[in-house]
Amino acid sequence: MYKPIATRVILSFLLSFLFLLSSCSPSTPPPLPTETQPPSPTTAPPETALPTETPTAFPTLAPELERPQYVIDLQMNYSAKAAEVNQTITYPNWTGETLTNLVLAVEPNLWSGGFNLRSLSADGLPVFNYTLEALSQRLEIVLPQPLPPSGTLTLNLTYSLILPKMQAYSDPNEIRPQIYGYSDRQINFVDWYPFIVPYQPGEGWILHNPWFYGEHLVYDVADFDVTVTFTDGTTPQIAASGAEAASGSATSRKFELEAGRTFALSMSTDYKIATQMVGDVKVFAYYFAFYDEEGEALLQTTAQALQVFTDKFGPYRHKTMTAVQGDFNDGMEYSAFYFISRDYFNLYDGTPVNYLVTIGAHETAHQWWFDAVANDQGVEPWLDEALATYSERVYYEAIYPDLVASWQSYRYFEFQNAGFVDTQVYDGDGQRPYWDKVYLTGARFLQELRERVGDEIFFAFLKDYYAQYAGSRATAVDFFRVLREHTSADLSDLMAKYFQKTY
Repeated sequence: MYKPIATRVILSFLLSFLFLLSSCSPSTPPPLPTETQPPSPTTAPPETALPTETPTAFPTLAPELERPQYVIDLQMNYSAKAAEVNQTITYPNWTGETLTNLVLAVEPNLWSGGFNLRSLSADGLPVFNYTLEALSQRLEIVLPQPLPPSGTLTLNLTYSLILPKMQAYSDPNEIRPQIYGYSDRQINFVDWYPFIVPYQPGEGWILHNPWFYGEHLVYDVADFDVTVTFTDGTTPQIAASGAEAASGSATSRKFELEAGRTFALSMSTDYKIATQMVGDVKVFAYYFAFYDEEGEALLQTTAQALQVFTDKFGPYRHKTMTAVQGDFNDGMEYSAFYFISRDYFNLYDGTPVNYLVTIGAHETAHQWWFDAVANDQGVEPWLDEALATYSERVYYEAIYPDLVASWQSYRYFEFQNAGFVDTQVYDGDGQRPYWDKVYLTGARFLQELRERVGDEIFFAFLKDYYAQYAGSRATAVDFFRVLREHTSADLSDLMAKYFQKTY
């Protein structure tokens, strides 16, 4: 996750020279990097694929894979905060169109010197025709041969990562803290590997520009097999998106995740760990020393929320669920994994109405509204954030029914009715107004909707919406289509009050 686009340091001539050596077009070197500027809100729609010549397509072969597979070997020098990575992506083309190029998001390349692509091949053939500009997240590959519908392609990449130091920004209302990188107490790998972004038939690849706050990436569901080896003799604890599996090596650890959106890792020599079983799901809480009470509260909240949301929305889809104390002031969700702010640990008072519990429930809810039912986070962020915020209320109603009013006043104390729910991340007018529009106004819409149609219809609708789109990506049109299958109530006044578009 790279929300902020702070001013970057200009690459040294040596790094520029190394970048040129790895470029796909030696005859047309990329320009020297300049300071990046925040994208205009008008640049929010997906970037358009570059035109390429279309070679003769090979015969269509039905792929055996249901979804893309990512096999990643991370060779980590913990002390140096650097890594060498071997990665294989097996990609089944379920787009229904013949693909002559692929677009990958490479978030570590947003940091000067942070990413160095060493080799790239497609189905065993070296790929030299690609574009990856300095300080750009977009890696565009022209395929050696077209990939027909129902065909499968295997990409092999080797690259190095130099992790940036996590930064705290002076105005948290404008820029979210940085999560990818390292602090004195932890190393975080989030959105750290190149991944193929979703393709929308008839429109192209979906890759939005980063922004100062909120999320901009869109993900297909995929399977992950990640092996971590420490090359410097360090043996930190590893918090991971996936369940641990046998690695076949005494020096490596292996993690697997099926049907996830992202694969996150956090490492620290300072972590303490608490665990609990919820049915057949193992819940982990990773936290720093002297936070035992807070760590236990985080574990209990996550376990309780898993049970509540399974009952109210539908089954949780993974084998593990991991909550991690972040050495930064923010919360953030990933597949089967979330971070929660160190400040929420510091402010914990032992009572249920506080941000450690509230945001713990919120981030757990993202396993339903983000990981399972995905959405376009840049263009329609309310589809996961409003639902996750309202899920906090659902949690309190089930676990602390006498404290629902206290939760509401606590959660909404800074609230200003700032605008429409269906605001794009690029139109938020700052992080605090963006939260008010998308998160809190969105949760109020859902409460009014529930009051209008009644609990039975409301929760039947949410269960059906989850059942229809778990493992897929939903839009606002999909949301309201499923809603109208459950109620014929006149919602025109609510729609006019809360939404700027017609759905």
